[in-house]
Amino acid sequence: MSMFSIGLSGLNAAQNALNTTSNNISNVYTPGYNREITILNESNNTGVRVKDIQRQFNTFVAAQLNNAKSQSSALNVYSNQVTQIDNLLADRAAGLAPLMQNFFSSLEDLASAPSDPAARQGVLGSANTLSAQFRSFDGYLQDLQSGVNGQIKDEITQINNTTAQLGYINREISLARAQLGEAPNSLLNQRDHLISQLNERMDVRLNIQDGNTYNLTLPNGQPLVTGDTAYKLQAIESPNDPQRIVVGYQEGTRGNGNLIALDESLISGGALGGLMSFRSETLDKTQNQIGQLSASLAVAFNNQHQQGVDLNGDQGKAFFSLGNSNGYFNTNNNGRASIQVAIDPDNIGALKATDYSVKLTDATSVPPVFEVSRKDDRSVVETSFDASSNTLSFGGVNVVFTDLSTAQTGDQFEVQPVRQVAGGMDSAIIELDNIAAASLIEHEGDLDISQLRAASGAFTSHDEYILNVDDSGVLTVNPATPTIVIRGDTTLATGTALEAGDKISIDGLSFTLDAIPDAGETASLNISRSEAKSGDNRNALALQNLQSQDVVGGRATVSGAYAAIVSDVGNRTNIVQVNLDARQGLTNQLKAVQQSESGVNLDEEAANLIRFQQYYQANARVIDTASTIFDTILGLRS
Repeated sequence: MSMFSIGLSGLNAAQNALNTTSNNISNVYTPGYNREITILNESNNTGVRVKDIQRQFNTFVAAQLNNAKSQSSALNVYSNQVTQIDNLLADRAAGLAPLMQNFFSSLEDLASAPSDPAARQGVLGSANTLSAQFRSFDGYLQDLQSGVNGQIKDEITQINNTTAQLGYINREISLARAQLGEAPNSLLNQRDHLISQLNERMDVRLNIQDGNTYNLTLPNGQPLVTGDTAYKLQAIESPNDPQRIVVGYQEGTRGNGNLIALDESLISGGALGGLMSFRSETLDKTQNQIGQLSASLAVAFNNQHQQGVDLNGDQGKAFFSLGNSNGYFNTNNNGRASIQVAIDPDNIGALKATDYSVKLTDATSVPPVFEVSRKDDRSVVETSFDASSNTLSFGGVNVVFTDLSTAQTGDQFEVQPVRQVAGGMDSAIIELDNIAAASLIEHEGDLDISQLRAASGAFTSHDEYILNVDDSGVLTVNPATPTIVIRGDTTLATGTALEAGDKISIDGLSFTLDAIPDAGETASLNISRSEAKSGDNRNALALQNLQSQDVVGGRATVSGAYAAIVSDVGNRTNIVQVNLDARQGLTNQLKAVQQSESGVNLDEEAANLIRFQQYYQANARVIDTASTIFDTILGLRS
């Protein structure tokens, strides 16, 4: 056994330990760096040898931390986005609530003085202000939609860059293992750091092959990184909605495979998942709710305004205009049918704040068979189909098909009845005299009816009608005019005896027959066009009373519906913030655990420098002592 060999082995071990400590200190602020330690082993009683430079990395803790960071990142993005909507809706000065109140207050002034130009100007002014605010709200929400689309594109670009780097590093690690038997710690650190960064952008599944190669997949199992091969994601237009950017998956590594749109529910976690969740859970819903509110208010007001007479003696026209409803065919459809969507003004109470998915389940049937489901809760809704006009009706919406004969079974369509209608809301009345404050219809008689209304262009043929119904349900109209009777969804033949519940339409006038006269009796109804009088305020009062009627979805007033929107967004914002705080707390705890094992402690490394320096000096002293002994032995010979 040589003291020189032992001392030299100790010097080598001390030098390696000092180098490792120096490297730790130098990389204390390097992102993704894991602390290294020098592992020493006894060398068969001939000193010490350096077994390994080992990095302190716990795979289990890293996986937990990556998952927590993925969820925290998603919630953080969600919180930042939803807070913007919450601030918009909750603003007492800029919100819709005071403007709607001002609008109905102006109608109260109109009812007090129906011919006063100042009162009429007040109605038009408040209507214009309210419409402008609806357009502003929709524009802001639409800008958020565009912003989310842009951010999704950016996130996908960053994800592709990261996966490409991971594929490259996987290859470098494989080459290093083949040449050196092991991979440099720096490459391993880079790879783990990239995995951490990727999880902050999107939740991915990590599979470690043979304990060395990192393979990544999407939650549905589709590969994202396999060895040194990276599969690209693409930002593409949704097949259902060209205004919506979704994640496309390119099968194959050279861009020659199929490009498919991933279901949005597959993208969870990370900034990308947070954007997707915010859009589907809050942004779409809020935009639909604002659209439903504007459509319900405008249509109900228009319907009632048509029941009045303006100062020119003309029937009231539509007071508000609205933006168009959206309807799209799926780009993957085999057929060529397209759709046009319109709100049904006669069924506004059934209008909901949701989009619909329409699927043609049997194109060969006569009439075709459709399945319509809501996109918010996936529930299937009841429909009716008018074969004469190729119109599918449901939920206060009419969907008209073009080229329906070319449609194929399985074709799908996206229906957005109220998504952007608020963006086109405006006052359609310009002249003060065109406000219909007076009542259009006068009626008297003992016929039991309800819901007497006038459509646009009522009283075209005559200004007065006398109706009689006997105990057998036979209807006579004087003067004789074509009459339409609808029972349920069926239009009855002319002359069919009436029943209670039938809806009767005559010259733009409609009402529901509530009861047939008793046996042996006849009931009559006299309907006439009223003469326009400047002091008549009956329709102005009816317009004002819309404020207290459940015109939104048949269950809420306009004020109550808006309050529900504000409350819903506020609750969502609070829930996300609470979840974010909890998840961030867990993330911080896991970071502390990870840093306690993998992080560099400068105090500890400084102590190691002193310790290994003394270790180095001691081994140098061993060699010096061995040299002295050797010189002494040589001196004995002389």
